[in-house]
Amino acid sequence: MTRVVLWVMGMLWSLSSGAMPEHLPVPGGIAIVPITHDVETVLYGDRPVMLLNKDEQRFAVVGIPLSARAGQHHLTIGDESIAFVVGDKSYREQRLTIENKRKVNPYAEDMDRIIRERQEMDAVFNSFTARLPDTDFTLPADGPISSPFGLKRFLNDQPRSPHSGLDIAAPTGTPITATAPGVIAAVGDYFFNGNTVLIDHGQGLITMYCHMNRIDVSPGESVDRSTVLGTIGQTGRVTGPHLHWSVSLNDARIDPSLFIED
Repeated sequence: MTRVVLWVMGMLWSLSSGAMPEHLPVPGGIAIVPITHDVETVLYGDRPVMLLNKDEQRFAVVGIPLSARAGQHHLTIGDESIAFVVGDKSYREQRLTIENKRKVNPYAEDMDRIIRERQEMDAVFNSFTARLPDTDFTLPADGPISSPFGLKRFLNDQPRSPHSGLDIAAPTGTPITATAPGVIAAVGDYFFNGNTVLIDHGQGLITMYCHMNRIDVSPGESVDRSTVLGTIGQTGRVTGPHLHWSVSLNDARIDPSLFIED
């Protein structure tokens, strides 16, 4: 295997524009890696990654999972490997009190439902469609960011998975709009997430909208940036009305703010 090593920690920041997400190669971030090969498939592990063109140059846009370790990571192109460097990043803690203790420690009879819902969502996160995505995102709702991405969460003093999205606090009934064009990949009333919509934007880029009061779209429906998906609520595991908005890229939950200019 031929190995090409590129240092990308300190370059390509000029790509942070409406045409590209921000280059921030850390756990929960995005690596934008120049590709000199004329290929249609680039793999990160066993997953294909997004390929975008800018200024006559081709780039791999790689979602880095929160579980990733700092150091050298690799993309695979045929029998060659391109290395890029992932830096370290620490996220602060957040401790929440959930009154409905069943949402923290589900009953045995809840597990079949939770597993089925997880499989349904994972099928969307693992998908990779040919659609060329529009990565110029807008915020899906008006309101302050009440919980940023990546927080190390403790629910009722019990450690849980890191916060995999942004929380936007707003009153119940506040409209939620699609952040970019796409196709509704799934909707459901999920145990933890409450009323939820998932949108496939193409090439492994998925957005998810949780805890909704009302859902106004259906699976298979095409949506634009301004399409109203429904309204903010407090369904599922919540402490109050808000929207949990997450972005997945090659099945890695990443910081949604990297897709929002300024």
